[in-house]
Amino acid sequence: MKKTETDLTDMDQKFLRLCLNLAREAFEAGDAPFGSVLVSAEGAVIAQARNRSNEINALAHPEIDLARWACENLSEEQRRTVTMYTSGEHCPMCSAAHGWAGLGPIVYLSSARQLEEWRKDSGAPEAPINFFPVQSVVSDIEVRGPATGDLLEEIKSLQKAYFNRDL
Repeated sequence: MKKTETDLTDMDQKFLRLCLNLAREAFEAGDAPFGSVLVSAEGAVIAQARNRSNEINALAHPEIDLARWACENLSEEQRRTVTMYTSGEHCPMCSAAHGWAGLGPIVYLSSARQLEEWRKDSGAPEAPINFFPVQSVVSDIEVRGPATGDLLEEIKSLQKAYFNRDL
């Protein structure tokens, strides 16, 4: 199991900002604020997705969409070298999809533990699943996150606004 790193590079911050923008787009469309991008080994965004669980169904998480896209469009070797950037640490379902697709590192803006705290602080109902660190589901994976500073505060505000929307 590879260690989680919290020191994020300037490039990580750039891609996490894109994830935050996708999360905001999801929120504005009435969905939970989550967004993700796949970045090639060369540093190019090759695919992106946002949460569409209210539009499609509860399984329409961006990480699932990107894992499926990668399986359909990338070779096994290419999948091992892409990095998934995401606004929130994968849920167990998305972690499993990431592992089965054979994707490379995961870099996340906020952790599942933080999300649980924000849900509780907002008085939102408990999630229907238990959250685990990605490394508890996917073996031998590089994981970086959570972020700190303005980006983290922005996703926290967005998540809390979403939780308070339904109360």
